[in-house]
Amino acid sequence: MKWGFIRVAILYDLLGKLLYGIYSLFQNYGLSIIAFTVVVKVFLLPLALKQTNSMKQMQTIQPKIQALQQKYKNDKQKLNEKMMELYKEHNYNPAGGCLPLLIQFPILIGLFRVLQNPQTYVFPEGTYQHVAQSFLWLPNLGNPDPYYILPVLAALTTYLSTKMMSTSNSGDQTQKTMNMIMPLMIGWISIRFPSGLALYWVVSNVFQMIQQYVMMRSVVSDKEVSR
Repeated sequence: MKWGFIRVAILYDLLGKLLYGIYSLFQNYGLSIIAFTVVVKVFLLPLALKQTNSMKQMQTIQPKIQALQQKYKNDKQKLNEKMMELYKEHNYNPAGGCLPLLIQFPILIGLFRVLQNPQTYVFPEGTYQHVAQSFLWLPNLGNPDPYYILPVLAALTTYLSTKMMSTSNSGDQTQKTMNMIMPLMIGWISIRFPSGLALYWVVSNVFQMIQQYVMMRSVVSDKEVSR
């Protein structure tokens, strides 16, 4: 337990030092959060690529999965056997899409904690109060957005991002429900927590959408070349 706490503390410290290093270059806390977000997303890009490749594989075999589910709907054991054969045939790992998310999760928690408490994890003791907290329309990045602009943007970009990340199985009711609940949850969090955290979330979502668009364009180009 103690070792786990030490590892988490080290992660917070590393992320805090990264953000402070970026702030030392920009001398603007809002711009530093934006640059920090981009740096983190670029660092996590290999995991995002792995997740996207797994999603593309699932899209390819989804019709075959549905056919097997229909054919063996009354024989669960046979269905599982055929599904395993299908996965092996297409070299698909069902956990391939989940693993990158599991790896990213501690980092996302760390980012949440660091941006929620910059006076503890980012800036040297006694210096945070001297940092200019205003940015664009925001009077203080350490407080929630008084105009609710960032919470709305956070919820909207989360919805659009999850929509773009949806697989061909988007007709699944559970996925539809999550696509609605997640943006509302992020919007609610953004209302209650520092606007610096909401700014990170909005920039992260925009980066994610651009990244997903580029990836999907490359998939279309590959298909056109293979014809």
